[in-house]
Amino acid sequence: MRVIKERIRAVAARVAGDRAVVIAMLLGPIFGVTLALGTLSAEEAKGDPKTTITIDNFTFTPAELTIAKGTTITWVNHDDIPHSVVENDKKFRSKALDTDDSYSFTFAAEGTFQYFCGLHPHMVGKVIVTP
Repeated sequence: MRVIKERIRAVAARVAGDRAVVIAMLLGPIFGVTLALGTLSAEEAKGDPKTTITIDNFTFTPAELTIAKGTTITWVNHDDIPHSVVENDKKFRSKALDTDDSYSFTFAAEGTFQYFCGLHPHMVGKVIVTP
């Protein structure tokens, strides 16, 4: 009986050690991602002036975006067909963007800028620029 108890204790001690290793292996990537996201948030908090709007499935995402004056927005076309970006008052206008092409514009003035796809006018978006 004594031998059985010693073996049970030995197995329990080994499993407890293995459990710690497994937990460390599972939590390591989670902490790594958390740190990485924290770094990204810190960069955003510094006022990283670059923002991306994607064009996919005949939509601009996000459709409405509020940014600070001086921010550069990059539109990236992920659709299989060409699109363009045209501000309603023609303050900015891209060429036709093929798949994975991009267009960037820096907003130096405050205001609301509504835009659409010059090739598919039903596609619309809005950028709101604050001080």
